[in-house]
Amino acid sequence: MSKLAATLQDALRACGLRDGMTVSFHHHLRNGDHVLNMVLAEAARMGIRGLTVQASAIFDVHAPLIDHIRAGVVTGIETNYMGSRVGRAVSEGILDKPVVFRSHGGRPAAIESGRVSIDIAFIAAPAADRMGNANGLEGPAACGSLGYAMPDARHAGRTVVITDHVVPYPLAPASIEETDVDQVVPVDSIGDPKGIVSGTTQITRDPVGLAIARYAAAVIEHSGLMAEGFSFQTGAGGASLAVTEFLKPAMKRAGVTGSFGLGGITGYLVDMLEEGYFSALMDVQCFDLRAVRSIAQNPRHQEISASRYASPLAKSAAINSLDVVVLGATQIDTAFNVNVHTDSNGYIMGGSGGHSDTAAGARLAMIVAPLFRARLPIVVDKVLCVSTPGSTVDVLVTQRGIAVNPARPDLRDRLRAAGLPVYAIEDLKRMAEKVTGVPRDIPPLGRAVADVEYRDGAIIDRIGCVAGAG
Repeated sequence: MSKLAATLQDALRACGLRDGMTVSFHHHLRNGDHVLNMVLAEAARMGIRGLTVQASAIFDVHAPLIDHIRAGVVTGIETNYMGSRVGRAVSEGILDKPVVFRSHGGRPAAIESGRVSIDIAFIAAPAADRMGNANGLEGPAACGSLGYAMPDARHAGRTVVITDHVVPYPLAPASIEETDVDQVVPVDSIGDPKGIVSGTTQITRDPVGLAIARYAAAVIEHSGLMAEGFSFQTGAGGASLAVTEFLKPAMKRAGVTGSFGLGGITGYLVDMLEEGYFSALMDVQCFDLRAVRSIAQNPRHQEISASRYASPLAKSAAINSLDVVVLGATQIDTAFNVNVHTDSNGYIMGGSGGHSDTAAGARLAMIVAPLFRARLPIVVDKVLCVSTPGSTVDVLVTQRGIAVNPARPDLRDRLRAAGLPVYAIEDLKRMAEKVTGVPRDIPPLGRAVADVEYRDGAIIDRIGCVAGAG
């Protein structure tokens, strides 16, 4: 027996692809992914219309989506993150119905609860056997963890594994198991693994970013959380990653060994594992090729599903054992609400990903950001989109100083006692405006082009069509 299909079209026909279905994709190849574009192009050739794309993330490489929307092949998008090329088109009203944004934990919760129903899941598999056992550990497009694909494969009506590296049966270890797979499609290439790496996964060398990272490491050191068994996650921004570099000497001074590093894993965390700063890494997505190599070779570098990472419906999730998370922001307001969905003009250029999940779970949720970008202040009276509610954010770190949520007087007092420059967030806002001036209000946004779900499924905010468009 074999599940190998001769062509992608054969697999689509065998799985009964038809108008109006929901099809899902994962984003472990990030900006190197070919599979989403490949499937939608084939669907278009077959005359399929009205598809909803349920993707864990959409990157600029997926810009062909725009043409498929215009042609009616795609009429809905649900995702956790959206890059600026597709985001701009959505912001200008290209879709008739709003995009649904979820978090990395909210998405598997919605799938596993049945609130989201996937008709066909397409798994970009760097390696697979003829029965559909698949992993991301080997092959020319090795990408490491397939954590975001696991709920899709398990709960979709049909699951199609697409691979450019067929190995003898049985492949082991299997991130995706044959029991969940209907068809296997060999293709020339599922993508470029170098596309895993982007600017967001490179440590900053900018003096402002490094100043922020030093302050952030000092906040962690003096927070009272740096003790034996300390756990840590950083986001994908350059300043966030720089915190990792400054964390090592702080941990060495404290004489502690961390229990685990979590999340999207980079080479910087791999170094900390190999040098004995952490005992384990829990990896839902490899952010660079060093992490890919590590997860294939080191048993202490563990692959975990999106559900185990952050689902609010799980009996427990890794984020609930997390001490510190370091995250970025495009805007933060004086109530500590954070925007990572839009730029300062209201155009979509990101998404929550694991932002709101980790902020909710961690004992210390830290935002690192410059006080201003492109002469626009980061701290505002009200963010254009609430991605992460201020009630789950503990501290903002900038190059000019630190603001602590008034709900955390214990943390404020610790940081002041350590001699760190602690200000009210309103004071940081005024500092920025002395340099930038007070920004002009953007024109009112139009009809809703996106609904932003919190991790529990409640709509936390809506993103409007940019003025003059749609």
